[in-house]
Amino acid sequence: MNILFIHQNFPGQFKHLAPALAADPKHTVVAMAMRDMGAKDWQGVKLVSYSSQKGSTPNVHPWAGDFETKTIRGEACFRAALKMKAAGFYPDVIIAHPGWGESLFIKDVWPDAKLKIYSEFYYHAKGADVGFDPEFENADQDVMCRVRLKNANNLLHFEIADAGISPTQWQASTFPDAFRKKITVIHDGIDTNAVTPNASVSLSLNNPEGARQLTKADEIITFFNRNLEPLRGYHIFMRALPELLKRRPNALVLIVGGDDVSYSMKPKSDQSWKEIYAKEVRPLISDNDWQRVHFLGKVSYPVFVSLLQLSTVHIYLTYPFVLSWSLLEAMSAGCAIVASDTKPLHEAIEHDQTGRLVDFFDINGLTDQVCNLLDDEAARQRLGANAREFVIANYDLKTVCLPKQIAWVLS
Repeated sequence: MNILFIHQNFPGQFKHLAPALAADPKHTVVAMAMRDMGAKDWQGVKLVSYSSQKGSTPNVHPWAGDFETKTIRGEACFRAALKMKAAGFYPDVIIAHPGWGESLFIKDVWPDAKLKIYSEFYYHAKGADVGFDPEFENADQDVMCRVRLKNANNLLHFEIADAGISPTQWQASTFPDAFRKKITVIHDGIDTNAVTPNASVSLSLNNPEGARQLTKADEIITFFNRNLEPLRGYHIFMRALPELLKRRPNALVLIVGGDDVSYSMKPKSDQSWKEIYAKEVRPLISDNDWQRVHFLGKVSYPVFVSLLQLSTVHIYLTYPFVLSWSLLEAMSAGCAIVASDTKPLHEAIEHDQTGRLVDFFDINGLTDQVCNLLDDEAARQRLGANAREFVIANYDLKTVCLPKQIAWVLS
């Protein structure tokens, strides 16, 4: 079977699926990406890069800018696909992440191929991330118009897609019923053999005073985002810090995440969200306590895993949006987790069984739950063990998710 993957930042969500299919000699697997990966082959997958020859129109209507960008990307992919067809490549099935528009015109090149799309999220003006946080409520009345146009890409894909795959029931539930019937829920998968508890873990933490070796004997509170931003609760976490540091005089706070934005709007000022909320809470935190707060930026995956293994209590917060891999990886590492009581979490965190849930906006409740767990080693061990057991049973890459994904591709 000829299988084509399309993802602007390949491998993305297909980093396990594509190589697994390529390992079967019955398949020829090709991937198209809007970046040069520096090679023609990756783990048995043949790579085809493409690029756009044009940029967005200056001063285009702000409601139309998002779809214009997707159209530009879709054209770039379309023209690269035409060259592949002319060279004799005909896919039997196309697996695409449509989020950036690349696959908009792909069925016009290969109309007989099955198109299966990664159904990550369908936007709503109410009931999901938009309007969830009153602190960032849109002052304009145009949010519904923007969301409607943002979904134009999804709707056009619905017309041509044969099937969809979504990582969680919550994300699948955001799609209209007519297409929801075509969506199979299978998570991307967590390698629970790579992310495990480790009682002997240690990691060097660089301080102005010199390096400090961290072990499980240290009291460590962790908070991880790809980028530190409100949609993932960074502002709520930072506002809990002053009281947390006062009540836990020996705790270290380790924060992982970049200075950009992944999903939230950009700040109106030139400052990053990280800077804005660090400056907001800094006057409430003594110099000595502030020295126990460590912004680690973006870290390598091995360091990320070590930090999870070191964590005494891990905090995960999110708007009603896409569920982060990092939460399930924290569960796989056996972390004791305090998480926001928002819909994406309900599939993974059962209160006081696989973690503790707290209202997203309840800063005092967050502080209390973290402190309670820091005082209760037995509860931490129970929650961490349950969390890992749950992830192994429901999200393990090799025994649960990958076999289901492969079957979905070949169906």
